[in-house]
Amino acid sequence: MADFRVWCMVVLLCVGCSSFADEHAVKVQANMPNLSLVPHMTLLEDPSAELTLKEIVSGKAPEFRRWAQPAANFGFSSSAYWVALTFENTQGSAADLFIRQDYPLIDYLDFWFKDANGVWRNQATGDRRQFSSRPVGVRDFVFPLQVPPHERQTVYFRFKSDGPINIGLSVAAPGPALSRAAGEQLLFGAYYGGFLVLVIYNLILFLAVKDRVYVYYMVYVVSYGLYMSVHNGLAFQYIWPGSPWLANQSLLMLLGISLLFGLQFSREVNGTVRLAPKTDRVAVVLQAVSAALLLVTPFLSYQLLVLAYSLQTVFVCSVIVVLGFLCCLRGSVPARYFMAAWLFFMVSVLIYMFKQFGFLPHNFFTQNSFQMGSLLEMVLLSLALAARVNEMQKLGYSDALTGLANRRHFDERLPKEIEQVQQTGAPLSLVVLDIDHFKRINDEHGHAVGDEVIATIGRLLRKNVRRPSFASRYGGEEFAVLLPNTDLQQAQILAERLRVLVETESPMQLPITASLGVACCDGDQLMARGALFEAADSALYLAKTEGRNQVQVYAVPEASRRAVEES
Repeated sequence: MADFRVWCMVVLLCVGCSSFADEHAVKVQANMPNLSLVPHMTLLEDPSAELTLKEIVSGKAPEFRRWAQPAANFGFSSSAYWVALTFENTQGSAADLFIRQDYPLIDYLDFWFKDANGVWRNQATGDRRQFSSRPVGVRDFVFPLQVPPHERQTVYFRFKSDGPINIGLSVAAPGPALSRAAGEQLLFGAYYGGFLVLVIYNLILFLAVKDRVYVYYMVYVVSYGLYMSVHNGLAFQYIWPGSPWLANQSLLMLLGISLLFGLQFSREVNGTVRLAPKTDRVAVVLQAVSAALLLVTPFLSYQLLVLAYSLQTVFVCSVIVVLGFLCCLRGSVPARYFMAAWLFFMVSVLIYMFKQFGFLPHNFFTQNSFQMGSLLEMVLLSLALAARVNEMQKLGYSDALTGLANRRHFDERLPKEIEQVQQTGAPLSLVVLDIDHFKRINDEHGHAVGDEVIATIGRLLRKNVRRPSFASRYGGEEFAVLLPNTDLQQAQILAERLRVLVETESPMQLPITASLGVACCDGDQLMARGALFEAADSALYLAKTEGRNQVQVYAVPEASRRAVEES
């Protein structure tokens, strides 16, 4: 009776094991679409990293356990991880499959399967082995497998790596597998094509303007683009397939270069030395740390370096965002785009870091969060550079003390406005304003007070001169206001209003007055180059000689008026 009970338990155990295997075996289909193998795998952690396949298949090793999670990310571990998968082919013909491991940064990856004669075969690959060791020469790991008709086949994988161990196994028939690979290659082509376009575009700009910020940006883009190509396995496939050492060391070294030049670009494009000097000094320290990490990278352990670079990346991104925020508060337009770019990038960095250390699952989104963030970053940094060009151009046409247009801008604007008069016949008036007794103010109260007087006049003009009118500081204490579509009488009224404002609404304790000259060109009068300004300046001189603090209008000489009327 006891023997009978024992046999019953054995039978039940066999039935249970068979049900377990049936439940988790991968059912092979014709033209099988892409299928994640993580829910179907059983897993064994080998802390000693010394187990062999012979011990695994002979039952001398500990039991495999079913992996119940949707993703298998183990972060940094000194263990080796064994994965067992069973494929069942119920079809009447052999099934050809491609098993794919989509995380290419595994140091040692071994695949065992039985050949047609039932002999175990091993395919040993990984990024610390020659690229030629891969069964299929692609950026990640692909293993062909043929399952005979009406048979079950069990295969084993062994993962061992100094870096994070992310198991992302999937299976598909050749057709769907190739279609997926072709689609990914197209996306990678577009992604790295964007890097190439940025480099060429900024090289052209650098050759045109000779601004070193474009050099920093190009080095940053190239180093980060190469870093991503290593991260995706493309660099090992196309650039250094014969150098496993470069395949491993280049990842961290390129990250260090991109951090170093990303910081330098950030400091330069935002003008942080001037706008945020204290935080800029922190950025300089982080640059020194990045340079030191680059120097020690070939000599320290990979795990220690990954931890150091991960922390450095978070610190660098944080400081860059703070720099952008401070410069944005101080009115920098490029800093707005710049801050948004690095915020998006920092979020993508944090997602990837959490995945690396096992806090988030390994999937397409977490694995490629770097790329998604960098796409947004590239677009926004391009806008930041464009804003910087516009800001520099604006500075080249602006007066720093008053915020008005400078003389260069006025000299370029005046001929265009006169050309409009010639084309449309609409009047164009000019008001020239000069601060009375300005030299005495400077001599008696100092240049700081003199500058404040000029700045006060600038604020009054910015507040009271509206587009399309155009106010500028012509030089020293002299200002010029262009008034398109404004006749002499209207210009005289505005000039008088400005004179009263200068005299009555100035917040300065000193009495401030101004003399103004007005001139207008319409028809054929004062159309010659410089004639309009000379006329307004002549009226200003008359205002000065007549006692100052008044408006004088330029009167066209009688001979000139008669000549125009007779023509």
